Amino acid sequence: QVQLVESGGGLVQTGGSLRLSCARSGSIFSITAMGWYRQAPGKQRELVARIITGGSTDYADFVKGRFTISRDVAKNMLYLQMNSLKPDDTAVYYCNMYSMYYGLRSDYWGQGTQVTVSS
Repeated sequence: QVQLVESGGGLVQTGGSLRLSCARSGSIFSITAMGWYRQAPGKQRELVARIITGGSTDYADFVKGRFTISRDVAKNMLYLQMNSLKPDDTAVYYCNMYSMYYGLRSDYWGQGTQVTVSS
C-alpha cells in the first residue's frame, strides 16, 4: 500500500523560507511524475511544481524563481524549497505522485501540510 507523508509546513513571516518534504512508502509502478499542489481556502487545488520522469521540472508562474522542487530517488523523498514566501502562498500543500499504465492514470496523494505566511 502506497503512503505519502508530508512534513515541514508551519507559520512563517513574509520573506521567510520553508522546506517541505514528502516521504513515500510502498511501491508505485512506473511513476510518471511527482509534484506539489496547494489549496487555499475557497480555492481549487493548483499545481505548484512537478518533476516529470527523466528529471525535467515544471513550475507554476507564481512560484518561479522562489520555489525549487527536488527529489532523492534512493530515499523515496520529494522536496519543495520555498523562499521569499508571501501571504498568498498560504495554503495546504499536498504531495502527489502518479503513474500511467495502458492509458490509465493512478494518483497518490498525501494528507497535506499547512503553510501559513503572515504579513
